[in-house]
Amino acid sequence: MLFRLPEIDDADGRVLAGLERLRADLRHQVAEPRRWLGQLRRSLIAGAIRGSNTIEGFTVGVADAEAAAAGEEMPTPHDRQTRDAIAGYTDALTYVQQAARFEVFSYHPMLLSVLHFTMLRSELERSPGRYRLGPIWVAGSPDNPPVYTGPDAALLPDLVEELCGWLQNGDLDAPAVVRAAMAHLNLVSIHPWRDGNGRMSRCLHTLVLARELILAPEFSSIEEWLGSSPYNTAMYYAALGEAQGGSYQPDRDAHGWVRFCLRAHHLQAQTVERRLETAREIWRVLADQVAAAGLGERAVAALYAATRPDGVRRVTYARDEGLTRDQAVRDLQGLKKAGLIEEVGHGRTQRYLAVGPAAQAERSVRNEHAGRPLRDPYGSP
Repeated sequence: MLFRLPEIDDADGRVLAGLERLRADLRHQVAEPRRWLGQLRRSLIAGAIRGSNTIEGFTVGVADAEAAAAGEEMPTPHDRQTRDAIAGYTDALTYVQQAARFEVFSYHPMLLSVLHFTMLRSELERSPGRYRLGPIWVAGSPDNPPVYTGPDAALLPDLVEELCGWLQNGDLDAPAVVRAAMAHLNLVSIHPWRDGNGRMSRCLHTLVLARELILAPEFSSIEEWLGSSPYNTAMYYAALGEAQGGSYQPDRDAHGWVRFCLRAHHLQAQTVERRLETAREIWRVLADQVAAAGLGERAVAALYAATRPDGVRRVTYARDEGLTRDQAVRDLQGLKKAGLIEEVGHGRTQRYLAVGPAAQAERSVRNEHAGRPLRDPYGSP
């Protein structure tokens, strides 16, 4: 037995309608060719990687997550377990992005096992991809009783099979975001594996939305929002705890959980909308500075990338823009000579950071947009 879809009330309906309006606007904006969209997409993918792993205690900086999303080595040294967790989740999320448009696709227990193996492949001692063989519980802290106890291991094959059958054929007329929330709740409550259940459940949430083509997965995920602050993470665990009731009780009402997810999606969509507006304005200001310096329009992409937390590497810029090594070097040296970027590091760590008027303009635009509070879709404080 699985958690059933709850009744959607009028307040939920208004939030769903508002979320659809936000997404329609985002679809329109991302459909227009904008050279900064590629970098924004990578930033959003990095946010999902960083957010979901932060919840599990694997914390990396923005620059590290963006490097992982770009397929590059993280600039900051980390222990092996953290590096492996980030790499595994990045690979799983890459699959989700591609699976959005697979012509042949079905939800199957083997799909979930493969995704789980992808995430935890470096920890074979944890049996990635294999169901746990014994009991499991989630401990709030070593000094307190478990906050959640999963179902008996003997029930796992049937429960996962039922979940995949529901994903394939159940409640198909329900809003996709509601189905994604219920897939998340059911998988994390079944807790089929020894480890990685939370990451897998958040990844499945994103996969359900990706398959419905709500938007590109990087624009639809709430993984970044869930892990973006201790407050958000605490609310996430509280919503899960309220729905689960401490053990596997699928007859409990999941309305509070669905409402939590709808609110999170709405807030994440507002955040993405703000980033689009911010990116557009930053690009415009930097384009004026590049033109005033007498440089070609192509260099705007390099200068925009240099405003990111870890700046821009020559190889990344060349790859993103389809340039030769000499073209990339020429653009970067021109920006450096104009006093818009500076070079830091050497060899593998060498990168370029925005300075002077470029850095000032980026900070000014970002601070202006960040000063506006987000709207709570349910109107609560």
